Amino acid sequence: MTALDLSSPVAVVGTGTMGQGIAQVALVAGHPVRLYDTAPGRAQDAVDAIGARLDRLVEKDRLTAADRDAARARLLPAGSLAELADCALVVEAVLERLDVKQELFRELEGIVGEDCLLATNTSSLSVTAIGGALANPGRFVGLHFFNPAPLLPLVEVVSGFATDVTSATRAYETARAWGKTPVACADTPGFIVNRIARPFYAEAFAVHEAQGADPATIDAVLRECGGFKMGAFELTDLIGQDVNESVTQSVWQSFFQDVRFTPSLAQRRLVESGRLGRKSGHGWYDYAADAERDEPHTAERAPQPAYVVAEGDLGPASELLQLIREAGIPVREEEEDHGTRLVLPSGGQLALADGQTSVEFRDVVYFDLAVDYRRATRIALSASQDTSPQTLTEAIGLFQALGKAVSVIGDVPGMIVARTVARVVDLAHDAVAKGVATEEDIDTAMRLGVNYPMGPFEWSRRLGRGWAYDVLDELHVREPSGRYAPSLALYRHAYASDKREGSTS
Repeated sequence: MTALDLSSPVAVVGTGTMGQGIAQVALVAGHPVRLYDTAPGRAQDAVDAIGARLDRLVEKDRLTAADRDAARARLLPAGSLAELADCALVVEAVLERLDVKQELFRELEGIVGEDCLLATNTSSLSVTAIGGALANPGRFVGLHFFNPAPLLPLVEVVSGFATDVTSATRAYETARAWGKTPVACADTPGFIVNRIARPFYAEAFAVHEAQGADPATIDAVLRECGGFKMGAFELTDLIGQDVNESVTQSVWQSFFQDVRFTPSLAQRRLVESGRLGRKSGHGWYDYAADAERDEPHTAERAPQPAYVVAEGDLGPASELLQLIREAGIPVREEEEDHGTRLVLPSGGQLALADGQTSVEFRDVVYFDLAVDYRRATRIALSASQDTSPQTLTEAIGLFQALGKAVSVIGDVPGMIVARTVARVVDLAHDAVAKGVATEEDIDTAMRLGVNYPMGPFEWSRRLGRGWAYDVLDELHVREPSGRYAPSLALYRHAYASDKREGSTS
């Protein structure tokens, strides 16, 4: 099954930001496009708005004047749904209400031809449920574009329970012909991106609610240590707290209130107070013109340790040993069967976040996971009230000697980046095991849809097959609500590795 022929008309119903964006994508690809909206005059307004954006593309040399003129000639407003009768594809981008969408597609089914592909751009509703209102749900599919649709490459092509393979394939190939990067997924709450991205927000909020660190510090650690483009607090302020919480609530409810997707009470209070982020002028941060910028906690300068002793290879943080040597700090290496850690001159230990807490040990400082320790500009450290001040000072001085800003947070198991990545990896393995999508499509979706520094399976391979399982298993011991219980898929993944290596543990 191939993509729609460029001579085939495409219709978009709903002329908000997303509807206009989808229409522009189809139009620039070469299709005749018709826009329909129930509100009088809005379709024509959308045609004018898209025309203005085409003008700007010409000004930026991204489109020729001739191509713009041809595109404008192919773009028409529709006065009624009846004018969409000869369209080969109709994409809906209307109000996120199941009854509204079902009624629209019932009406469309009686107007368009039998071979017309019907698609919804829903981000939170069940594709199966919307298509269930149709006499022929086999031709119904989800085409979930990301905003702004003309710029962001990802499109989730969602097959409902009754979607025909031929319909899903045609939608997939059409999206690719439009210059997008499609990924195929089953109809599951949140699809790929909104399902697997929940821990990025949830774990940041959880650390904040546990008084582990303030939003500015958590955001800085996620960016400068974790490699994410934005922190969870600034990103949700950009998205809109009400919008982000609504997606979280939808996924949580759709999974029958699965504890892994539990919404944040702190975010709920933010929404209730009307602090919705940038659009309201205040969210986690204050966006008033005269507001002071919130800065992350950064430790004062400390002397570097005279040497460190490396016990084990530090696992995912092994590149730190070379960085320490390059900083001129001697490293003494010792064989160690039960652990990977650094011993500081004071006798205290420095260990990679593993889901345990500092208070459980005599004198341990934890450091967070980094996507790339050489390129990271900030490292988070975690210590308890019983940690020796000298050990913490030496740990701070060590990372400062490596050129890193240091943020000391509370004694939070799994810290910030480590617990977030472990949960993202777990949800990704669980999604593959349940037939939601392939590993490759999940990695692609998370890189392109939410701009992660790498996909969950890339992380899993880099960190080691058992790393995420071990972190979550320790977190589950300390918070046995089920939120951190590793999935059966992740357990099988980690255990299979042990079997291959001959381990009986």
